[in-house]
Amino acid sequence: MTKVFLIGNLTRDPELTETSGGVNVCRFAVAVNRGYGENRATDFYNVTAWRRLGEQVAQYTKKGNKIAVYGDLQIRQYEGNDGVRRTSVDVIAQDVEFLTPKGNSDGGSDFYDAPASHTQSAPKKKPALEAFDDDGDIPF
Repeated sequence: MTKVFLIGNLTRDPELTETSGGVNVCRFAVAVNRGYGENRATDFYNVTAWRRLGEQVAQYTKKGNKIAVYGDLQIRQYEGNDGVRRTSVDVIAQDVEFLTPKGNSDGGSDFYDAPASHTQSAPKKKPALEAFDDDGDIPF
């Protein structure tokens, strides 16, 4: 079993497409920094998110946003146009968390508003405090 957890920034706007079978798929890339000082480097990962997760990534993120991705590694080998055999390492997302605060985006004030189906009802009022009977007993 191979799992990966990445925290980084989107290098481009997510691209949402649909397969011939009608399944949504979102592709995006994440830049992840590692190391410090002179040893600092950046790794780039191609990520694929399917179905509703892909729709949400495409709707609520854009280039530059910080995200966390949890998923599986998929290693593919293919032959390039020049005839050279290449290897590609991709991440198939199982979960994505949006880490850029709402106010830090350039996408407008509703950037991270929840979809209509997930809106919360009005907050419940706190119950009134019950009378406290100080008879010396510990209440728990």
